[in-house]
Amino acid sequence: MSDFYFSNIVLIQSTFTVLLLALSIQIQFRMGVFSFAGAAFYGMGSYGTAIFVLHYGFDAISATAAIVAICAVTGYLLSLILQRLTGLYLAMATVAFVMIVTVVAHNGGELTGGSVGLFGVLTTPEISVPHLAVVCAVVVAAMIFSERGSMGRRIEAVREDPELASAMGVNVARYRRMSFVISGVLGALGGALNILMMTAIAPENIGFPLIVLALTIIIVGGSRSWLGVLIGALIFTWLPVMLEQVGTYQSIVYGIIVAIAAIFMPGGITGVVTDLYRRRTARRDSAALEDEAEAERRADAADDEAAAELGAELAGTGAHSAPTGESR
Repeated sequence: MSDFYFSNIVLIQSTFTVLLLALSIQIQFRMGVFSFAGAAFYGMGSYGTAIFVLHYGFDAISATAAIVAICAVTGYLLSLILQRLTGLYLAMATVAFVMIVTVVAHNGGELTGGSVGLFGVLTTPEISVPHLAVVCAVVVAAMIFSERGSMGRRIEAVREDPELASAMGVNVARYRRMSFVISGVLGALGGALNILMMTAIAPENIGFPLIVLALTIIIVGGSRSWLGVLIGALIFTWLPVMLEQVGTYQSIVYGIIVAIAAIFMPGGITGVVTDLYRRRTARRDSAALEDEAEAERRADAADDEAAAELGAELAGTGAHSAPTGESR
């Protein structure tokens, strides 16, 4: 087990950070907000943490806390700017935001390292895989809470029918603003932990490729639940290692996987599993109802038969008692 851990430690680290990246976008999709701002916040988290550590001497915790707070505020301000946009227009606006962050990273001079990027981000305390696991566990627990109970129902209402949700007293605008803030927190957290583990960041590590990666994870895994994002993150973090034999054809394989998922599994892997479970439950309940109905029919038939026998006995008793009364 230890040999597997140390030989694949980079992939394990990437699984956790990619999970946070995908969740930063999926949480907005769940609230009906078609936004890719999480990829921009991921880039801001990586570069911001590196800048705080290298240029201002922050430690790992203070640098992470500072950039998470900055991205949360940025997410709130962005939600105010884009509050009138929906659908494709909102998506394009957030893609533009991602591109702006990439351009700033390319042209930031000594602050961002230009096209070379920043490297040597070594801090104390040193961030390790157990720290990543704890952070992701806390985030997943929060996602589970948001999917259940009244909170989950309100989020579904905001996504499925905003007008009806508003009529029922749900503040739709507040939930959408909240989605940008949460996206900023999760994206910045993933980017910060990534740079603290990898110690280097360059412009080609952020930007549009992050959107493609996160969207692929969400489509294949499933957009309605954190579990689908986790499954997608595992698949697309470890799949490149398995596809090393195909070399340059990896992109083709990726495209085929995404196309198959989009056509035959619109709800992702979790959607397929959920549908199968519901069908199996429906068949089991239907069989149980049929068995119950059959048992009731048999019970009714037995009662009818017993009633008929009792009627026959009473009739026979009356026939024997009648002559006795006449003789008297």
